[in-house]
Amino acid sequence: MTRGIFTPDACWCISGCGEVETSQHLFVSCPIFRELWLRVRAWIGIDEADLYDIVDHFVQFSYLVGGTASKHSFKQFLWLLCIWVLWSKRNNRHFNNTESSIAQLVEKVQDHSYWWLKTAKVVKCVRG
Repeated sequence: MTRGIFTPDACWCISGCGEVETSQHLFVSCPIFRELWLRVRAWIGIDEADLYDIVDHFVQFSYLVGGTASKHSFKQFLWLLCIWVLWSKRNNRHFNNTESSIAQLVEKVQDHSYWWLKTAKVVKCVRG
């Protein structure tokens, strides 16, 4: 916006929540997009508090709920996948004027995680 690439209207969160869009807001504190985190955590059986700092959110999601190294790795992957899905949603809405529901975003996270698990298992079997 400072360089005149975006209009002043482009600084607002693409979800329509009325807040200024920052990475912190978009990825962890937007009341609309926060629903993705709630549904993904429910899907994998994690119950934790919502944090609004992006680094703390990653650490809590990945490590503080316990588990083995492979579970931590999978949770890190899920966290990054949720970030990617939210970023893709934001860009598709901003540049292509396309809309996706939170349910569709959760489905995208689930589909990509299944593909990753399937690929990881195949690679492990080939190496083993």
